[in-house]
Amino acid sequence: MRCCVRLAVGERLRLNMKIILSLAVLTALIGLEQGTTCHAAGEEGVALAIIYDTSGSMHDAVRDSSGHSSPKYIIANRALEAVAKQIQAFASSTVGPAPRKVEAGLFVFSGDTAREAVKFGPFDAAVLEQFARNFSTPSGNTPLGNALSVATRKVMSSPLSRKHVLIITDGMNTAGPTPAAVMPKLKQQAEEKQMSVSVHFVAFDVDAKVFDSVKKLGATVVGASDEKQLNTQLEYILQRKILLEEEEPLKKK
Repeated sequence: MRCCVRLAVGERLRLNMKIILSLAVLTALIGLEQGTTCHAAGEEGVALAIIYDTSGSMHDAVRDSSGHSSPKYIIANRALEAVAKQIQAFASSTVGPAPRKVEAGLFVFSGDTAREAVKFGPFDAAVLEQFARNFSTPSGNTPLGNALSVATRKVMSSPLSRKHVLIITDGMNTAGPTPAAVMPKLKQQAEEKQMSVSVHFVAFDVDAKVFDSVKKLGATVVGASDEKQLNTQLEYILQRKILLEEEEPLKKK
């Protein structure tokens, strides 16, 4: 009888050990899975690529803040300087336990594609402002689709979690695929990497309805007909969509 009791106790001990080992393995697997998820989410911070329209039509004049007419590129240059200052204020804010991380780059049209006018990397307001003060030669096509592809892939290479592309343009796509044609593929590539990229269009002196196709794909689209509206819309996108990422209040039906 004592032998049977000892065997029963031994069996219970072995069973308890198996349960403990199984729980340990399960805990380890959960830890690995959480680690993978955190890695996919990336570091907290904002990665922003700005596509700045440098096509020939930016020579055309619209109303500036003084009520007179000025070339669109001069107005857009001033708006870009204001954007740099807003990002700098966000990045240097002491709110929170750690400094805010921001990576940014400026992309301009080059032939049928785009190039980095300000290299993508840790945000440098001075370099962005220098470009804005010095740019004076708009020319060429408006390859929005190809520019969006170049800028989005660069943003996706950032380790920062909140990824955005901001497009300031005064016209329709005139070279290469349209933005609506490239967005689904870019979205798929982002999803495969367990990330998302938000796209924002500011239609400057062009009907915002031109970009209805990308709006249906999830892009933010706003219009601006003059300097005052351009500054207002850029501030709205920066503060409500990119830097603070506040959602618009739901409209009452």
